[in-house]
Amino acid sequence: MAQERSTRLDVPRFDRRVFGGHERFTAIGSGLCGGKASGLLRMRDALDAYLDASRFPGIDIVIPTLTVITTELFDRFMADNDLYGLARSDAPDAHIALAFQQADLPAELVGDLSALIRQVHSPLAIRSSSLLEDALYRPFAGVYETKMIPNNQPDPNIRFRKLVEAIKFVYASTFFADAKRYIRATEHAVEDEKMAVIIQEVVGRRHRARFYPDVAGVARSYSFYRFGGARPEEGVLSLALGLGKTIVDEGVAWNVSPAHPKASPPYASIDELLDQGQTAFWAVNMGQPPAYDPIAETEYLVKGTLEDAEADGALRHVAATFDPRSERLSPGVGVKGPRLVNFAPILVLDEWPLAAAVRELLAASERSLDAVVEIEFAATVENGPDPRLRLGFLQVRPMVVSSAVVDLADADLTGPDALVASNAVMGNGVVTGLADVVYVRPECFEARQTPAIAAELAALNTTLVAESRPYLLIGFGRWGSSDPWLGIPATWGQVAGARAIVEATLPAMNVELSQGSHFFHNISSFEVSYFCVRHGLDGHIDWAWLDAQPAERETALVRHVRLASPLTVKVDGRSGRGVVLTPPADEGAP
Repeated sequence: MAQERSTRLDVPRFDRRVFGGHERFTAIGSGLCGGKASGLLRMRDALDAYLDASRFPGIDIVIPTLTVITTELFDRFMADNDLYGLARSDAPDAHIALAFQQADLPAELVGDLSALIRQVHSPLAIRSSSLLEDALYRPFAGVYETKMIPNNQPDPNIRFRKLVEAIKFVYASTFFADAKRYIRATEHAVEDEKMAVIIQEVVGRRHRARFYPDVAGVARSYSFYRFGGARPEEGVLSLALGLGKTIVDEGVAWNVSPAHPKASPPYASIDELLDQGQTAFWAVNMGQPPAYDPIAETEYLVKGTLEDAEADGALRHVAATFDPRSERLSPGVGVKGPRLVNFAPILVLDEWPLAAAVRELLAASERSLDAVVEIEFAATVENGPDPRLRLGFLQVRPMVVSSAVVDLADADLTGPDALVASNAVMGNGVVTGLADVVYVRPECFEARQTPAIAAELAALNTTLVAESRPYLLIGFGRWGSSDPWLGIPATWGQVAGARAIVEATLPAMNVELSQGSHFFHNISSFEVSYFCVRHGLDGHIDWAWLDAQPAERETALVRHVRLASPLTVKVDGRSGRGVVLTPPADEGAP
């Protein structure tokens, strides 16, 4: 009943003028709205109650116009087309997706969608809003699919068909393998899940054949990593040019404290900063139609380079230029030189008070949810005599932050029992009972093999979850990155049985930490300890001890060892330090 109260809220019925009528938030059907939509509904009221827009001159904060297809219509779609048997089977994702594409939507939904699409000619985001996404301690960040469509075809019948395909794709993603793995890790059953779908305008501007926002952002009201003089409770702000996929899927962003937005993240040199900065961005493809692929999330997305963005005029407000003569960064793109997407014109020159607005949005979100939060937003510059920044609030999720007090001495991190030690750890608390370790073999690691590594890890994870054996996972580069050259592109569902995860670096893969991804949100929600051990810096992994343990399973890329006595993980969230301790020698002998 608590879930039903949180999702069956006061939403005006869709009146077939959703993007042109008075109401900006409507519903089709009489069922539930799901977690994502209910969060936006709460924030609609919170923005009115807690936000003083006059404090942010030049910024318009809105929830982009949307309608939500409630779970009632999902239930009817599934039952009318007899899809439950296939959906709950172990059939491949592509098989499930194609079956959903061949099924028919309920007749009254078809009528409303046809009316909607005839009045809308701008890009639309078709987003999941499942019931289980509303669970406070298990928000399903990035588990289900979103599909963006350009919606710019002259023929309304084509636009309608593309909208229907996108809705069916989101419906199908309810039963994709990763979603099923995630649901099992939450101790729910697949049968518990129902899907509502949000149809929402995409925040952005058209630049020739691309449509994208000037700024995509993810912000948290609590930061698990320490940098500069920022305190954990001051949060973290991750920004990128273009669609937010760059942050939440690839983990590439400019990270600052919203309380200290002019302070750059730590870096060893300007060259390192330029090398690890954003070099590409995602946009909606408004040009030539792509190859037909209705079961691909990126069917209508395209990647652009910074050169493309500069030709579009989109770097003006978000980039700085490196001057090799002075070896300094200059905000803006008024001179020639290498560009760095660091949002200096906004954060340093205060073209708009974006950081202040984010701080207030986080505070309003915390009051609304009574929890530490993560938010997503997108902003675009609306040109004119007095350019304004239109900030679209896209999502709010609760976060889990442990209040346990863990004391770690320096000797704990350097003692002979320290299997893993780090001064850069996300999380807080003590984890016991980990008798399994799965690790990527460092002597065999190559970036080109990361997709194969992800597949092997997924198979091991499935086995260990079925055996109810939580484990320690060790690998290289950014976990969860969709770019295999930045890390191992494992989805959360593929490693959801891990209770502690280590991100190590090697000379061939020495990337900065990611703070903005969906993968990271799920780590915090499951209270998984996340260690970063940088190559050549403080912290260590005792590879010799691991290699000396007999293998339970191993391949050329991955090794799984099972210990006679379990490991203990200790993380002090106040200092960001942590250690994984091996059992005493007389207990841990295999």
